[in-house]
Amino acid sequence: MKKRLLSTIVLSVGLLIAGCGNQGAATDESSNKAKDSGSNSNQPVKIVAVGSTALQPLVDAAKDQFVSEHANYTISVQGGGSGTGLSQVADGAVTIGNSDVFAEEKSGVDASKLVDHRVAVVGMGPVVNKDVGVKNISKQELIDIFSGKTKNWKDLGGKDQEIAVINRPSGSGTRATFEKWGLDGAKAVQSQEQDSSGTVRQIVSQTPGAISYLAFSYMDESTEALSIDNVKPTEENVADNSWKIWSYEHMYTKGQPDEDVKAFLDFMLTDDVQEGVVKELGYLPMTMMKVERDVTGTITTK
Repeated sequence: MKKRLLSTIVLSVGLLIAGCGNQGAATDESSNKAKDSGSNSNQPVKIVAVGSTALQPLVDAAKDQFVSEHANYTISVQGGGSGTGLSQVADGAVTIGNSDVFAEEKSGVDASKLVDHRVAVVGMGPVVNKDVGVKNISKQELIDIFSGKTKNWKDLGGKDQEIAVINRPSGSGTRATFEKWGLDGAKAVQSQEQDSSGTVRQIVSQTPGAISYLAFSYMDESTEALSIDNVKPTEENVADNSWKIWSYEHMYTKGQPDEDVKAFLDFMLTDDVQEGVVKELGYLPMTMMKVERDVTGTITTK
């Protein structure tokens, strides 16, 4: 009887100790999981986005909003042109390559290694010095201006003033888009080139007879935005492709982005951004487009 009682006591104590041990292990495991899940949100994250100056204002504004809610992020947004953005992200030198053109359109870039994240649409169009006296031209007249055939605004019903063409560098996505859809592939005459959209706007506004082209997001009252064949450069005309000089705003990553980078890219497509800074800065939300255009230029109606 005493032996049985002693055995029972030993067994009970053993079970109690084992139970306490398991409970302690479970507690330690839960604590570790909680620590792991909480640590990700506090780890510093650095993102460098380089490329299109047409897209730069949007990414800059969205970045400020995102960082205010995610203090562990440091996001740097730089220009340099779409070609620079695409080549640098392909080389792994930056996190995101901002571009106005499809990666497939840039020679020397292996588009198969890049993942496209379209975050907005941007309209572009010709702008002139406000004193030239012209507000509407035909597409052929636009081509003749930029190819150097038409040299004076009086030939287009404007002032007797020499036309001063301000172009963009060869790596510019804005230039590629403008030449493809505004000039039907014609190459612009050799002229002064400026990379920064803000600088282009300033030069055109201050130079008699000047003409260049800008994204809608850079157009303001300091220059005159030209209509083409009586079609005005408006968001509504871009949405249904009545105005054909437009492009998607791409944010490319090398391969699929990690969770931290994806969080920022997903933020770009939230209603807060699409219905907020996208519209405020003169871009078109992705949802506003009534058509889609692929890299070959084929248009399909949504």
